[in-house]
Amino acid sequence: MRLDEGTSGVFAIAATPFLPGGAIDEASVDRLTDFYVGCGVSGLTILGIMGEAPKLDQAEALALSDRVIRRAGVPVIVGVSAPGFAAMRGLAHGAMASGAAGVMIAPPPSLRTDDQIISYYRQAVAAIGADVPFVIQDYPLTLSVVMTPGVIRAIVMEHSSCVMLKHEDWPGLEKISALRGFQREGSMRPLSILTGNGGLFLDFEMERGADGAMTGYAFPDMLVELVARAGAGEREAAHDLFDAHLPLIRYEQQQGIGLAVRKYVLWRRGAIAHETQRAPAAGLSAVARAEIEYLLERLGRRDRRAVLG
Repeated sequence: MRLDEGTSGVFAIAATPFLPGGAIDEASVDRLTDFYVGCGVSGLTILGIMGEAPKLDQAEALALSDRVIRRAGVPVIVGVSAPGFAAMRGLAHGAMASGAAGVMIAPPPSLRTDDQIISYYRQAVAAIGADVPFVIQDYPLTLSVVMTPGVIRAIVMEHSSCVMLKHEDWPGLEKISALRGFQREGSMRPLSILTGNGGLFLDFEMERGADGAMTGYAFPDMLVELVARAGAGEREAAHDLFDAHLPLIRYEQQQGIGLAVRKYVLWRRGAIAHETQRAPAAGLSAVARAEIEYLLERLGRRDRRAVLG
C-alpha cells in the first residue's frame, strides 16, 4: 500500500481528537478513522497542520500513527515535518515500520531561495532514506515558502522517492497546468497531485489535472463524490455539488478558527466525541456556532448529508 505517482482519489486530512483535558481521545481516534473510511476515502493523512502535529510529542505522534494505520485498512500518509532531521528520521522510520504508505514533508519557513528549497529536500531524503515515498507539501499561505513549478520539477527529478505533491498554493490553478505541461513535454516524470485549501478550488483543480484532494473539509464524502463526478466527465453535476457546499467550505477557511469550525462539524456529524483542540487554540463564539448551524441547515436543503438533527 505504498504511495506511487499513480495515487489518486481523496486522502482526508485527519483531525486529532482530544479529550476535554487535552489528552488524545483514543476512542474518538478509532471512531474518526472509521468515519473517514466509511465516507469512501482512498486514504488518510495524519499529523498534518490540521492534525495539530506540533502539539504532540514524538511518542504521542508515533502511537497515534500506529493506531490509525492498523485500523484504517487504506493507505495512510504521515506528516513528519520537524525542526530537525533527527526528529524527522525518527517519525518517518517509526511510521513506515507501522505500515505507513509514505510521509509528507513541509519546508521550514526559513527557506527563501530556490537553491535553499532544493537543498532542504535533498537533506531530508538523505535523513529519512531514499526508499521512503514522500509528499511535498506546498502551502505558501501558511509556511511562507514559495515553490515555483521549476523548483518542484527539480525535486521530483532528483528524487525517485518523491511521488506526490500536496498542492495548496493560492492562486494555484496555473501551477497545476504548468506541472502537467512539464509532464506532457517530457521534462518531468509523472507525479500525483492532490490539492488542499479545504477544497476551495477543487472544482477547477480537477479540470486542470489534479488527481484528487488531500484536505480536511468536514464532508469528505462530498469530496469523494465530486472527484468521482469530475473523473467521469460530469462537469455540471460536479460544479452543482461544489456550489452547494461552497459557503461552508469558505467559512471553514477562516484563519485562526478554521480548525475549530471543522472539529465542530465533525462533532455534529458524530465522528468525534469532543470538539476539543489542544492548547494553544482558538475557540468558537456562540455567534459563530449559530452561523455554522445556519450554514448546515441551508446545505441540508440540497445535500441530505448535512441534515444532522
